[in-house]
Amino acid sequence: MASAASVFLLNVTGQIESAKFPEFDELYCKYCFVYGHDWAPTSGVEEGISQIASKNRHIKEEIVWNFPIEITFKSTNPFGWPQIVVSVYGPDVFGNDIVRGYGAVHLPFTPGRHKKTIPVFVPESSSKLQKFTSWFTGRRAEFTDPKVVAQGDGREVTRVRSQGFLTLSFNVVTKDLKKLGYANTSSDPSNPAMTTHP
Repeated sequence: MASAASVFLLNVTGQIESAKFPEFDELYCKYCFVYGHDWAPTSGVEEGISQIASKNRHIKEEIVWNFPIEITFKSTNPFGWPQIVVSVYGPDVFGNDIVRGYGAVHLPFTPGRHKKTIPVFVPESSSKLQKFTSWFTGRRAEFTDPKVVAQGDGREVTRVRSQGFLTLSFNVVTKDLKKLGYANTSSDPSNPAMTTHP
């Protein structure tokens, strides 16, 4: 007799496909995952850094990385469902690498193929003097830990500016969610939901 499942698995493969930054070129990105206390990665890579990519001569706005991501998590509880945080970097006029944007999105809840376009933003200095000083010294406002982007604490006091968009694609496989009483299917594919069953 098979024993009941004590954990469920979430496997995600995919890629950080591209970015649209009208004002910038020669960019690379870093990614990491943020997840709740009940979650643990069992295989794959938790963080990575891409190659530097330039804008296509024919599609002037788009920077293409096609940078692969692959990870498997186990958990007993959907609370703290993993998010991927992406930070984009590029050179300023002095050649220093500075942050060009942060973005975060939850990994999809439902199995299958998903494509997400997410806005990216940068923190702003709170005064004109700070702005000038940071430009002059080459030290722009940035988060010491990019994972703060996926958390709510202190975000309401952070001044940010929108910079562009990232496109990510995901292939999602789940295992044993139903055995633990969770259903992650939806009749409306544009609005997936997770519900518990007694």
